[in-house]
Amino acid sequence: MRPTLKKTRAIALVPLLAGTLALTACQQDPYGPGMNKQTGGALVGAGLGGLVGSQFGAGGGKAAATIGGVLLGGLLGSEVGKSMDRADRAYLDQSTNRALETGYANSRNEWRNPDTGNYGYTVPQRAYQSPDGRYCREYTQTVFIGGRKQDANGTACRNPDGSWQVVS
Repeated sequence: MRPTLKKTRAIALVPLLAGTLALTACQQDPYGPGMNKQTGGALVGAGLGGLVGSQFGAGGGKAAATIGGVLLGGLLGSEVGKSMDRADRAYLDQSTNRALETGYANSRNEWRNPDTGNYGYTVPQRAYQSPDGRYCREYTQTVFIGGRKQDANGTACRNPDGSWQVVS
């Protein structure tokens, strides 16, 4: 049975559509509206998986290979994107803990993820004692994700076990 021209075009459009979605994901702000690294990774992976899958099989087998490639690529890409988010968060958390524990008031405690190029710093303020007896510090965080600056403020208090807990 010979595939129709309409079916052949539909099969050819799957990798093209997946590739378009992947390129769109690359242009989005990773923490902007509706897009993060995990989602972007899933879209890029799906696009690449669809392109690879479309190279195998013939007829209905080609369509199945393309769909399988999209699914597998999306799953793998999602996991890569999620781990990148965790790595950035780990660098930020280490910087914040260092700033709160040993940082001088109004001094920068910088971090940089060499894999993603994302970076930032935490600036602690003077420590003070809260009414419940814990030592607390206000701080600011400045983060550059995908070249875009994002600022946040917070307050953390030291627990009896030595860990810091964000309270606001």
